[in-house]
Amino acid sequence: MNLYSDYLAEIESRKAQGLAPKPIDDGGLVGEIIALIEAPGDERRADALKFFITNTLPGTTSAAGVKAAFLKRIILGETVVPEITPAFALELLSHMKGGPSVEALLDIALGKDAALAAQAGEVLKTQVFLYDADMFRLRDAYKAGSAVAKGVLESYAKAEFFTKLPEVEDEIKVVTFIAAEGDISTDLLSPGNQAHSRSDRELHGQCMITPEAQQEIVALKAKHPDKRVMMIAEKGTMGVGSSRMSGVNNVALWTGKQASPYVPFVNFAPVVAGTNGISPIFATTVDVTGGIGVNLKNWVRKTGADGKPVLDGEGNPILEQKFSVETGTVLVIDVKNKKLRDADGKELVDVAAAFTPQKMEFMKAGSSYAIVFGKKLQTFAAQTLGIEAPLVFAPNKEISVEGQGLTAVEKIFNRNAVGVTPGKVLHAGSDVRVKVNIVGSQDTTGLMTAQELEAMAATVISPLVDGAYQSGCHTASVWDKKAQANIPKLMSFMNNFGLITARDPKGVYHSMTDVIHKVLNDITVDDWAIIIGGDSHTRMSKGVAFGADSGTVALALATGEATMPIPQSVKVTFKGAMQPHMDFRDVVHATQAQMLKQCGDNVFQGRIIEVHLGTLLADQAFTFTDWTAEMKAKASICISQDDTLIESLEIAKSRIQIMIDKGMENAAGTLKGLIAKADARIAEIRSGEKPALTPDANAKYFAEVVVDLDVIDEPMIADPDVNNADVSKRYTHDMIRPVSYYGGSKKVDLGFVGSCMVHKGDMKIVAQMLKNLEKAQGKVEFKAPLVVAAPTYNIIDELKAEGDWEILQRYSGFEFDDLLPKGKARTEYENILYLERPGCNLCMGNQEKAEKGDTVLATSTRLFQGRVVEDTAEKKGESLLASTPVVVLSAILGRTPNVDEYKAAVEGIDLTKFAPPKAPRIDALSIQY
Repeated sequence: MNLYSDYLAEIESRKAQGLAPKPIDDGGLVGEIIALIEAPGDERRADALKFFITNTLPGTTSAAGVKAAFLKRIILGETVVPEITPAFALELLSHMKGGPSVEALLDIALGKDAALAAQAGEVLKTQVFLYDADMFRLRDAYKAGSAVAKGVLESYAKAEFFTKLPEVEDEIKVVTFIAAEGDISTDLLSPGNQAHSRSDRELHGQCMITPEAQQEIVALKAKHPDKRVMMIAEKGTMGVGSSRMSGVNNVALWTGKQASPYVPFVNFAPVVAGTNGISPIFATTVDVTGGIGVNLKNWVRKTGADGKPVLDGEGNPILEQKFSVETGTVLVIDVKNKKLRDADGKELVDVAAAFTPQKMEFMKAGSSYAIVFGKKLQTFAAQTLGIEAPLVFAPNKEISVEGQGLTAVEKIFNRNAVGVTPGKVLHAGSDVRVKVNIVGSQDTTGLMTAQELEAMAATVISPLVDGAYQSGCHTASVWDKKAQANIPKLMSFMNNFGLITARDPKGVYHSMTDVIHKVLNDITVDDWAIIIGGDSHTRMSKGVAFGADSGTVALALATGEATMPIPQSVKVTFKGAMQPHMDFRDVVHATQAQMLKQCGDNVFQGRIIEVHLGTLLADQAFTFTDWTAEMKAKASICISQDDTLIESLEIAKSRIQIMIDKGMENAAGTLKGLIAKADARIAEIRSGEKPALTPDANAKYFAEVVVDLDVIDEPMIADPDVNNADVSKRYTHDMIRPVSYYGGSKKVDLGFVGSCMVHKGDMKIVAQMLKNLEKAQGKVEFKAPLVVAAPTYNIIDELKAEGDWEILQRYSGFEFDDLLPKGKARTEYENILYLERPGCNLCMGNQEKAEKGDTVLATSTRLFQGRVVEDTAEKKGESLLASTPVVVLSAILGRTPNVDEYKAAVEGIDLTKFAPPKAPRIDALSIQY
């Protein structure tokens, strides 16, 4: 009973933290618990029964396997437990979702005891998480004459597992809780520095917002037991910056419904809202849990007599409140009529977008992937029975506009659509299932993805997926006890599941902490691909990539599919020429500023940014596509020229070969398969059979933005504006300022060059600047620390071969050592250059951070409060974003430079340049898919 004794000791330690016993995933422990259950006189038996019934995780965990086998014995009468009757054992199996539980139910349903078989068949009719082996057993039994198998298949063909579920209520009463004013990043709901606890749902729930906020939610629930708490981003957007399943899980834990009395701390159906709605990637995560996301539109622009917006002294529109959502306000969601009403029934706002037929199905089923599995199950059953599947689910929303061409994203969706009307061309607004080509799982959400895969009883990656990668970049900086406990376990699970993994569970190849987005950008070898990744910055410069929550990633890995609407697109083109002292990162910032000036609103939000960067290689173009996550865009597509795309694919091939040479190939030959696909795509382009992806000449866009390179004459900085009197305007990405705004006098406490936003050229710029400054001044002294983290090991190898790494080493006061990785996060910094291990580093905020209250200038992507740097009582931490040369020079000066200092420092340096294509590439006519 060693495992049980250890478990009891862990329970006592958790009590001190106010936590319940941790849910059990260890089959060995369940085995010891069963031994106690079968020992009638043991005083520990009552607790053991409780742990077995209500605290054992379902799905494909080893615990679930042992539990299912024991329940099967009880049902068959092979063992007797008075507290668990055969009927109760069947009920417990019905809550275990799939894998071992479905196998046990099939064994009984297809067994010789007719009465038990019929009972097990009735339970099977409620299950949706069946895989090929399970469905083939039913098919074979049906063909052999099994009446039970026939009944189950007939039920599946009718989708009774869905139709017999309760309908969504016509009216949902809610009580409001304002979580914050302004945009709410998912860091507020699930802080990055608590990533290690995400798979322990109860423990992780304690980090949501603040303990005071949690107590306020509990008080609201007690005061309004007949209502659901609606969490709100007042004067902002809910869930920006990341999909983060753990954020939605935390909201559901505090405000949602319990999924099952036999599965601890798994809640669903949260209700969230924002003045400006829900961030697109976060909305997908809400769908996974069958939740509701409402666009309140409760603050609107004040207009003058001329109908134009009234501006404040800074030129920003003045907002007026249409209705109050102050914490404690009772509202009614009229689901039937799709309206939000006040307590007296007055209509406040139309919420039809939150209750589309597809979203209503997710709410009824309790999750989006229950619908995906259900549709596949219904189709299989109908085909097996040789009948037409009745129309049960909302049909694919198929929008086709006669005579209208296709945008790039519309072309990609048409190529990858599943189950649509044959020959029908789909346009934006269509809602369809699509094949997923590439999938990425990152290390701080990966444990949750593994849990989701276990919960949906998946054991192997779908053969539809061309390639999938499990990263180690988010935990690269500090190899502490938490990482040592979590990451090897994750890598082993994902490696066995069929992913290419950053770390080798067998320890043969060198651990790769390369930034996940860079690896996904390399293994995406088709510009017509759809990519799903467990991070908001899954934004490739080939294909179209969507950042997703851990559940959607798990679904993509298990089924090779995703379900989503085809978004509208905004076309971004360029004119003019870059000045020699400008870096491409300044073009990225200027795009945001010029878009806001041209359009008034952020037209990128919730849409695809189709950016015509034809002359930039994939690495450099990624700087733009990556940034689109901060523009609140749904995704981005880079339109490339044929020769540029071929060169990018050749680079990708060489990097995939390096992965093979390192020993990262798996038994399925995934990496070799990707090289073959890249060769095939290159051949298509060269032959003219299928040129690089382009939109049609008559495609329709929501808006078109033209970026004028001629007017970008000084570096641009994205400023969180932490002291803005209007708190809703802090920590947004809309405050883009020229470096001259700061007058060369803003103190900088730390510089950071790293994260997914930099490429090899940025590392070379750092080396070139140090060499130039040494030549001009005799030596280089840092007045602020400079942290440099290359995104990949390949880049470091190339820098070593070209002599740049030696320059960086010469100036460094610290260089990472893979043999002796840091076991503790740095809390104080010296005024030196730190050469850090490849990975996310400061950008993540889960390991390394700047000192509290610092002003940080970074190449990163994150402006969130507390992410890169936390506040002190005296000063708010600031994370300003700029180009590599601005960051390096600011660390050397200890302040922002003036324009003349900047120009002098970059003279003769090969900055990242971009020249617009002579004309945007478009197809005259749509091609076939």
